[in-house]
Amino acid sequence: MSPLQPSETEPDAANGWRQARGTAPLSEVHRSVPVPKGGWRKVLAFLGPGYMVAVGYMDPGNWATSLAGGSQFGYTLLTVALISNIMAIVLQSLSARLAVASGRDLAQACRDAYPKWVAVPLWILAELAIVATDIAEVIGTAIGLNLLFGIPLELGVLITALDVFLILWLQNRGFRWLEAFVIVLLGVIAVAFIIQIAMADPDWRAVIVGFAPTVEIVRNPEMLYLALGILGATVMPHNLYLHSAIVQTRAWGDSLPERREALKLATLDSTIALMFALCINASILILAAASFHASGQTGVAELGEAHVLIGPLLGSTAAPALFAIALLACGLNSTVTATLAGQIVMEGFLQMRLTPVVRRMITRGLAIIPAAAVTILYGSQGTAELLILTQVVLSLQLSFAVIPLVSFTTNRAKMGALVAPIWLAGLAWVIAAAIVVLNVKLLVDFFGLG
Repeated sequence: MSPLQPSETEPDAANGWRQARGTAPLSEVHRSVPVPKGGWRKVLAFLGPGYMVAVGYMDPGNWATSLAGGSQFGYTLLTVALISNIMAIVLQSLSARLAVASGRDLAQACRDAYPKWVAVPLWILAELAIVATDIAEVIGTAIGLNLLFGIPLELGVLITALDVFLILWLQNRGFRWLEAFVIVLLGVIAVAFIIQIAMADPDWRAVIVGFAPTVEIVRNPEMLYLALGILGATVMPHNLYLHSAIVQTRAWGDSLPERREALKLATLDSTIALMFALCINASILILAAASFHASGQTGVAELGEAHVLIGPLLGSTAAPALFAIALLACGLNSTVTATLAGQIVMEGFLQMRLTPVVRRMITRGLAIIPAAAVTILYGSQGTAELLILTQVVLSLQLSFAVIPLVSFTTNRAKMGALVAPIWLAGLAWVIAAAIVVLNVKLLVDFFGLG
């Protein structure tokens, strides 16, 4: 473990930042992807980071909350998936803006903008968010291994530690290999869900109605709990740190026109990728509503239980296998992003580096211990409850990443010419306020204070 060496002071270091920028995020791959001069090749050069971010919007924790929401309340919570996705598009565009305008990721920006008594708690909360995320990935991957190959959950949890080496091998071959791995698995997930939705034959009129907002979600504490779980599984804190770092793997130029174009292409990449993520998230909820809610199975939240029930309900022996393959692909994909985010957060906040294998093993170890304990003590029922709890925890921690992000990107002194326009700044602050209000409402209901 060694401290990062500071880089050359930036020209605008005195204009809004407490200290100059340190070493570039993910320095081993920083600006490693060449950007052609123009045309479609330039657009394609920016393709990748958005899909790595999109992975976090369809992780195994999302499956648990979407399955629970769809089986219990039918198509009603589709509106939450839609609103959450709109929030995600806005916030991820701000992450890209922060990176392009300041050359910092969100962790570095917090370190450079705030005193230690603010930055250190933000670092701790970011680490907790990553552990909560990784717990979901560990459990999801273990369940996928169990459903496909019959590997016991306890052993599957331990096996998930090995995927750390897969990530290291891919990254050593080049960051584009890592992105290609993620995109291929996303394709597998998409095909699996297209086939399952076709089998389920949902009520498409009810699906359309489900995307319309309803006040019932706020009035019903159980529905609000699951809605916030979906929000936490969709707009994830670690993705804001991740995106602001991996965007900087692209070698754009330093002039203002080049940075404006880089911001436009990075935003296009993440927006398209997140629309794809919305389709997957909606598919999980629609599948649960059409299969479980429609047949009276309103209490399905366990991934294993869903796997058992889905075959008879859809009348197909292929459906359970497709479900398990998609789940395993989601778990593997989410592992990549969670471990990268862990490295980014530690380096950014603390200005110190661990070797990638040590950092990833620490992150994975912190997730494996509670996941293994719950699996051994409570079995699959306990893992289902833990999955939903991790997503609600992520939702509660979201404000502590969103508020700094919005405050930085709406500050002209920090962003210069690339500061968020007034309409975007207003929308971003409305989203931040909505997240805070919903989380306060959840806490009031949870502790019975209302």
